[in-house]
Amino acid sequence: MLLQKDLYDTKKHIKRNIGSKVKLEFNKGRQKFYVGNGVISNVYPSIFTVQLFDGEDPSRKLSFSYVDILTKSVNLTLCE
Repeated sequence: MLLQKDLYDTKKHIKRNIGSKVKLEFNKGRQKFYVGNGVISNVYPSIFTVQLFDGEDPSRKLSFSYVDILTKSVNLTLCE
């Protein structure tokens, strides 16, 4: 069961890291997975966006909900 505090903490953590480079892993469907790099670009009340720059079109942005992080549908790892 997801708790409101977990969702709030996830939003706060992502908001603190706007502009940070991240390693991104998620399921694209039909047994296809994406693993690459990007930058957390914007944070909104229900979603956040990641600007991709790993072999993809540099203007490509993907959006994810905070629940995707909590349910482990999307895995973000901060790069140093």
